[in-house]
Amino acid sequence: MKESPGSEYGGPPTASAGHCEATRLMLATKSGDARAFDLLVESLRGRAFHVARALVGSRDDAMELTQEAFLKVYKARESFREGEPFLPWFHRILRNACYSFLRDRGRVKERSVSERAPGVDEDAPDYEIADGIAGPLDVAESGERAELFWVAFRSLSARDREILSLRHFDELAYKEIAESLSIPEGTVMSRLFHARRRLREELEKIPGGPR
Repeated sequence: MKESPGSEYGGPPTASAGHCEATRLMLATKSGDARAFDLLVESLRGRAFHVARALVGSRDDAMELTQEAFLKVYKARESFREGEPFLPWFHRILRNACYSFLRDRGRVKERSVSERAPGVDEDAPDYEIADGIAGPLDVAESGERAELFWVAFRSLSARDREILSLRHFDELAYKEIAESLSIPEGTVMSRLFHARRRLREELEKIPGGPR
């Protein structure tokens, strides 16, 4: 499972397997097809890395957590049920790995429902990043405007970061996000609206940010 750092991690998300293809590859993996698992990892690691980096901030930690999530998938392959879509199952494993990582380092705390902004659905736990600067900025890759964006982005809750990452980094459709998070499309639209608003507000607080 060990991969050397490469463009599949550091660059933009690459085209990944669709829901049906990912599920087919996982079922083949469960049946003992090692090549199917290699193809599954190859097709999804870019998406997984960008989601993990959105949640934990650090590029190196995101790489490790991406590999950890795939390792957990392989170890749990026998528990994957035929008829269950793979991508939501995988996303839960990746998300849990990221939240466990952050909790172990004291960088997340669960928020009570009463703390949530008006209009935010209450059907799942939310988390906020206790440390606003979760990882070092890669200035060489970004530039000044991108640096401002990442400062604001890392100040958002993990919940906001997750859905913005799925939509704008991975460029998933609303339906795909809904399937990945196991929530209705209407909830996706609501979460994105509020997450974008909060991101804009954070950008406006930064000297030199957009007004």
